[in-house]
Amino acid sequence: MGTYARFPVTLVKGNGCWVKDDTGKRYLDAVAGIATCTLGHSNSALRRALSQQLRKLQHVSNLYQIPEQEELAHWLTANSCASSVFFCNSGAEANEAAIKLARKHGHTRRGITQPVILTAMSSFHGRTLAAVTATGQPKYHQGFEPVVQGFDYFPYNDLQAFEALLESHEAKGPAVAAVLIEPLQGEGGVNPGDPAFFKRVRELCTERNILLILDEVQVGMGRSGRLWGYQQLGIEPDAFTLAKGLGGGHAIGALLVQEKADVFTPGDHASTFGGNPFACRAGLTIARELERRDLLKNVNDRGNELRTGLVRLIKAYPHLLKDARGWGLLQGLVLQDNANVTAAQLAAKALDHNLLVVAAGPSVLRMVPPLVINSREIRTLLTRLDTTLANG
Repeated sequence: MGTYARFPVTLVKGNGCWVKDDTGKRYLDAVAGIATCTLGHSNSALRRALSQQLRKLQHVSNLYQIPEQEELAHWLTANSCASSVFFCNSGAEANEAAIKLARKHGHTRRGITQPVILTAMSSFHGRTLAAVTATGQPKYHQGFEPVVQGFDYFPYNDLQAFEALLESHEAKGPAVAAVLIEPLQGEGGVNPGDPAFFKRVRELCTERNILLILDEVQVGMGRSGRLWGYQQLGIEPDAFTLAKGLGGGHAIGALLVQEKADVFTPGDHASTFGGNPFACRAGLTIARELERRDLLKNVNDRGNELRTGLVRLIKAYPHLLKDARGWGLLQGLVLQDNANVTAAQLAAKALDHNLLVVAAGPSVLRMVPPLVINSREIRTLLTRLDTTLANG
């Protein structure tokens, strides 16, 4: 179906941070499936692990115990603030589970008849109907009305506006079940969270027994330079969602919850494919490679090199560029308000210079390369981006 405006390139093979198209042209991949291919393409550890898993089991029902699922859940809870995990297949599904969790919490723990979930403007939480309603961008709602009831929106990082919205809903008694928010807005323009804002939101949620749920679909599993985005903000959520980098290119999502937020009981939620042995083996391999290769250090080192290079480009093209922002290996290059080109147009031009990048809204060019990228490849990325801008 015509749901994608595709670039005119057919990718057929990859290795590490590099991909080839069907004509043999080789590109440096700074998209990585949009923050998904943690270890790059055709990673040897993933190939071995998944080949071995296919010789054992690839799928069984969640009606039975699944050792690979339990092992991955143990790793995730041992390395985070969470105590339990629900596995699904994507970020949208993980956020759908979080929305259901929030509503049940609102009903059972706060006594709310019509629970409300507060989310941020310019957010992005997925394409299913509830997740797209949670997304604070009206353009994603158009044509799909009526949207799901029970959501309201506040400007990201704006504490005064958040407090006013919270008070307006809570003035006559408990009404808000949860706050669902990204530690860093990816699709909304690579906007990092303000630690002071998140600290106060955490305090307010704790005071009122409102769940604080973080959407870590894009920043989780090390992309920010910490294992979890919430560590960049100095807080702990009641629950958070994962996908993308968790499977390294294979379909897996997860909702992680602290014990006090674990309100689901048998029959409340389920997934046919969620947590299957194959997907969980992929997740376990990513987890172990993050540790074995000390990839968090690489993310921070390479992220600093990328940021330094982006700042140089801003100085070289002041008429076109005005800012660089992000964490680790999720960086955004912000265009001037009066730039004569959009981020999507620059991403298309970069193809001509053998570079894959992606837009995050109309005015931010996003770079989310595999976490294994090295210094030489960062320099190549910056050189090709420079050439793209010079010809833009």
